[in-house]
Amino acid sequence: MHLARDEIAATLRHALTGEGGGYAVLRLGNLAKALSGVRFRRLVTGFAAEVAVPFSPFPRWPLWKDIGFKVDKDPGKSSGIGYNAFHMDLVNGTRPPDYTTLLCVRLDPLGGGTSILSDAHAAVARLSEDNRALLAESAYHYGTFFDLHGVGEEYKPFPILDGSDLGAGFVRFTAKMLERSELSQAHADAARELAEELVRGQVSFMLQPGDYLIVNQRRFLHGRKALHSGQDTVPVADRRLLLQLFLRAKASDGSAA
Repeated sequence: MHLARDEIAATLRHALTGEGGGYAVLRLGNLAKALSGVRFRRLVTGFAAEVAVPFSPFPRWPLWKDIGFKVDKDPGKSSGIGYNAFHMDLVNGTRPPDYTTLLCVRLDPLGGGTSILSDAHAAVARLSEDNRALLAESAYHYGTFFDLHGVGEEYKPFPILDGSDLGAGFVRFTAKMLERSELSQAHADAARELAEELVRGQVSFMLQPGDYLIVNQRRFLHGRKALHSGQDTVPVADRRLLLQLFLRAKASDGSAA
């Protein structure tokens, strides 16, 4: 049993931090059907704890945060029903979570909500040298920062390319900054080119009930395609539901800050 657990942990760590890696999807649908919701979440938390330390940056919410969908929310937000563009979570904290994870509880019954991922550093490598230089300047800002725990201090302004090592530092990007932050034309154009490269290099897949997605935020950015039209006809109890858990890399992990 311990050998199997060690093998699973080693496989996960390689998928998340090994060469060419950055994310993993655990297909746990059969276990989700066999166990109660609480027991299944405990099991998934145990899987996560094999590779990193689960924590909640939001004192007012439980360890697992519900991401339900509401038709009256901003469509571009995680709880909205529209296209959720590429981003990293808690982009404006000095110590954002090393990993963001999503557990699929229910699909969109109408067939939308495909997950999208993109290799952030591969996208950056395709940019011009001038634009990479602009992205490395502390000229970007996005969002508010309050009532948070374990993610450092507010980082404002911040560089999108945070760290001298292109392959290890965070790419502090959220496409929403292009519309909701006041940026110089040059800095906005550089960020917009990055957004285009992220889309060009994206992979997409539909999470099934019981699937557990783990994303290394130092390597990949994530998002979601729009839910299918007609969500107002779907009862709240039947709408797509995800649970989110954040992870902090262990001190021995090369991806730790």
